[in-house]
Amino acid sequence: MLLSVRIITPLFILLVGVQADLKTDNCKLISSSESEQDTLRLLEPLTNQKFIAKEQQPEPYSYIFQVCGDVGGLKNAGLVQKNEKDEKLVLIGNYNQTRAIKGSDWIMLIYEGGEKYDSHCSNEPRKAMIMISCSKSDTDKFSVILEDNKKKVGCYYLFELDTKVLCPANSSETTQQTPSKLSGGSIFLIVVFSCLAVYLTGGFLYQRLVVGAKGVEQFPNYAFWSQIGNLSADGCDFVCRSRGNRAEPPTYRGVATEPLGEESEERDDHLLPM
Repeated sequence: MLLSVRIITPLFILLVGVQADLKTDNCKLISSSESEQDTLRLLEPLTNQKFIAKEQQPEPYSYIFQVCGDVGGLKNAGLVQKNEKDEKLVLIGNYNQTRAIKGSDWIMLIYEGGEKYDSHCSNEPRKAMIMISCSKSDTDKFSVILEDNKKKVGCYYLFELDTKVLCPANSSETTQQTPSKLSGGSIFLIVVFSCLAVYLTGGFLYQRLVVGAKGVEQFPNYAFWSQIGNLSADGCDFVCRSRGNRAEPPTYRGVATEPLGEESEERDDHLLPM
């Protein structure tokens, strides 16, 4: 009993320590929603990582982002903008004012409470929106999409982070293991054509090698199929061809073949001058 207590106690302490040490708990949700908190915990593998995106226009800037962690040496700064010329830092969003929206294989992480705009967007605080989505690549890719600041209110920075962390666990295995299904009609056609191939091949070999047939006689049951073809042609002729109301079928009257009588040879010797 004492040995069991000594084993279980450290395990319990370890589990409690792991639960208490979740980095995503550093993010302070604006809504205090449990569903949003569960959404944040899906991003736990991305904590303690800094993601950097660069752009050259209108000026060379770097954007540094971390999930529920400080960047740029600023307290509660989740995403900052760094000017590459003078290394000035601008706070884009705080992780102590966070929103998290979950989709099927993506999460929209929103940091609010950034530094206020100077002359546009009604001097409202800056806001960062990070679209974190599933990617099969082994390396995470962080990029800046746009800064929407051409309006009076509701301005924001939009970023994109592609990572395999949000991909469904067995999506690729499920796709590979899904068996292909054939319809009943496909199975029927396969059976019919297989039987036809066996019939033709076997019949041809029998007629050729055993019976000793030559030419079209090598076709299995040639007389039967010939009769079927003739009957089909007669039926088609009876149904499809129109003869009108004539009692007698039209006949073709060709040129008479009897030899014509020999004409008497007329001599015109008397017409010649003497």
